[in-house]
Amino acid sequence: MEIWDLIGIVCLIAGFVLVGIEMVLPGFSVPGISGIICLIAGVFILADSVMEAAVITIAILALLGILMAVILHLLSRGKLKSPIILKEEQRRTEGYLSPSDLKYLLGRQGKALTDLRPSGIGRFDDVNFDVLSEGNYISKGAEIKIIRVEGAKLVVNEIGGEDYE
Repeated sequence: MEIWDLIGIVCLIAGFVLVGIEMVLPGFSVPGISGIICLIAGVFILADSVMEAAVITIAILALLGILMAVILHLLSRGKLKSPIILKEEQRRTEGYLSPSDLKYLLGRQGKALTDLRPSGIGRFDDVNFDVLSEGNYISKGAEIKIIRVEGAKLVVNEIGGEDYE
């Protein structure tokens, strides 16, 4: 085995390791680019002909597919920890509300803290919420009422305004 063959194999191994790191920590950054460069360099060093380079490239692509399947399997089973997966839970006791929890606000009256054109901020029971008027402009300081809750959207009308129900 010649020294160039050994260098080519080391390049391929380093390329697979670096691309594997990139698969776990995505972002197409230093490990991904370096891994691709190492794999390409390994193909150029090891191949003696175009046909041999094509066969090596196909083998590399197949091995990268297998590597990706293994990493995805390990990530889905929790055997590998990924930094892009949220670890914290959003609990009600910590102040998080789901959109279905906002139904209790229906019919509440409050004040527009910003101009609603049509969206802005309204205050209800000393709590600020993002609100959406029904298309009309509502000026800051106006008294408003929640007329509909659509998921996480609070739809309001101005109290005493022309569209007030």
